[in-house]
Amino acid sequence: MEWTIIAVNFLYAALGVVLMYASYRLIDLVTPNVDFAAELKNGNVAVAIFIAALFVAIAIIIGGALN
Repeated sequence: MEWTIIAVNFLYAALGVVLMYASYRLIDLVTPNVDFAAELKNGNVAVAIFIAALFVAIAIIIGGALN
């Protein structure tokens, strides 16, 4: 077991989380007419599905870029 490989994997995981958060904030800034947090609190399922699809798509893009 190599500790450098484990450390790099944790670094990639942290970088992925940071990039996911940054991309969510960017989408939030690009769509100023939609308050995602308020819509989720109101139980809007369509917004929840949109955000989930957004996270999956961004994760695929980030995963492909990090490999």
